[in-house]
Amino acid sequence: MWTCPLCNRQFVKSNQQHSCNDKTLADFLKGKSQHTISLFWHFTQCYEQIGNIAIQPTKTMIAFAAKKRFAYITRLGKDFIDIVLPFKEPYNDNLCFHKIAKVPGQQQFNHHFRMQQTDDVNEEVQHFMKLAYESGL
Repeated sequence: MWTCPLCNRQFVKSNQQHSCNDKTLADFLKGKSQHTISLFWHFTQCYEQIGNIAIQPTKTMIAFAAKKRFAYITRLGKDFIDIVLPFKEPYNDNLCFHKIAKVPGQQQFNHHFRMQQTDDVNEEVQHFMKLAYESGL
């Protein structure tokens, strides 16, 4: 693992390109409703039950990582959180993703999930969360 001397983030590759920032998790959670904050912590706890994770605030989103990033919270709304799980193939036969989009120029398909209640992390979602986590090992 390589640690950036400026931001102290750890990466698998030495001198990995990234954007150093001073945004913290508190910056993302500031001013959010108690409901949204509880959804964030529930989602985090679900991942902690799967394995060791690192929460990495970026300039525009919150990333979850093992050795590499495997999930992203892209929006903390008034009463929901939007989550993206990237995979190398589309998983079209599911009920949990409201959008699956291919990343141009890459063999990556972003699977978009909106969590509005803690119960939204059901068995199907947990399956895909585990699959995404394993891709980050």
